[in-house]
Amino acid sequence: MESALDHTAARALLEWQVELGVTEAILDAPVNRFELADKVPAKPPSAVAADAAARDKPDPVRIAQQAAAQAGDLDALRAAMAGYEHCELKRGARNLVFADGVAGAAVMIIGEAPGREEDSKGLPFVGRAGLLLDRMLTAVDLSRDRNVYITNVLPWRPPQNRDPRPDEIAMMKPFLERHVQLAKPKFLVLMGNHACQAVLGRKGITRIRGNWTEAFGCPALPMFHPAYLLRTPAAKREAWADLLDLSARLEPAK
Repeated sequence: MESALDHTAARALLEWQVELGVTEAILDAPVNRFELADKVPAKPPSAVAADAAARDKPDPVRIAQQAAAQAGDLDALRAAMAGYEHCELKRGARNLVFADGVAGAAVMIIGEAPGREEDSKGLPFVGRAGLLLDRMLTAVDLSRDRNVYITNVLPWRPPQNRDPRPDEIAMMKPFLERHVQLAKPKFLVLMGNHACQAVLGRKGITRIRGNWTEAFGCPALPMFHPAYLLRTPAAKREAWADLLDLSARLEPAK
C-alpha cells in the first residue's frame, strides 16, 4: 500500500500545482451549491419549548411603560407601582417607598434606593444620609416640609443594600419618568452615581457633579450622595458649592 504523504511532500505537490497555474480544486463529482437540503434538522422538544416560553414571557419594561402612562396623578402612579408584580425586589421589601416632601415643589431630588430605615418607615432619606441631606437643604433655605420633593430610582430596598441591577433600573425607569412629569419640578437634583446612571445613562459622579444637564425635560444637577459625604467628609466642600449653585438658580423661580 502506498504510504500517506508527509507534510513536506504534500507542500511540494501543492507548490508544483500552483506553478502550473492551478486556481481551483475540483471534486470528483459536481456539487450543486444552490440545492437545499431535503430536510432541515428538527429542534429537540426542549428547545422548542424554550423558544415558546421566551415568546410568551411578558416584557416588564413595556408593562411598566403602559402602567405609568395610564397614571393621571401621583396617587394613581403610586397605586400603579404598588400593583406592579415584575420586580423581584418587591417580594423582599417591607414597604413601597414612593416619595416625601411637597409635590409640585421647585426642587425634586432623586436618590438611589431605600435603605433599611427607609424600607421600615416607607419614606426616602430618613436614615443617617437623610439627616445629613436635611441639614444640607436647611443651609440654603430648603426643606422637604416646604419646598422640596424627594423620591428614588427604585421604590423597594435591594437585599443587603446591594447596588441596583440594570434590569431593575430599566423596569422602574418608566415610573420615575412619569413621576417627574406629574410632580412638575423646575429643577432635578440627581444624588449619586446610580441616580445619574438611571436618569442620564452616565456614571462618574466625581467628574459630572456640579455640571448642569437636562433630564426628563428639566434642568438637572448631579450631586454627591449624602451617604458618600458621610464616608468622605472632604467632599462636602464640592457639595456646598453645588447647593449654592442650586440656590442661585432658584432665586428667579421663587
